[in-house]
Amino acid sequence: VGALKALNAIEGEIKSMRTSSSYLRQGIAAKLLTHIIEQATLRGYKKLSLETGTAKAFLPAQKLYTLFGFNECEPFADYELDPYSLFMSKGL
Repeated sequence: VGALKALNAIEGEIKSMRTSSSYLRQGIAAKLLTHIIEQATLRGYKKLSLETGTAKAFLPAQKLYTLFGFNECEPFADYELDPYSLFMSKGL
């Protein structure tokens, strides 16, 4: 599951990206992320951002986002600095 939210005309946010536990480590998350990035590009977005957790359980997600070119960034949209949140973005 994953969603793409418009932040404005040129920026989007990845929301609620999750893979069911029965489908973990099968490449589903990478396929889903590829699709979301393609859709963001088709919408004309120039930047894609996301918020994920900082706990150990989120390390696989952080690694995936990094492999896809996302880098840590400051909080965006209505988010505020939070020790339990990691913010990432990528230019498209």
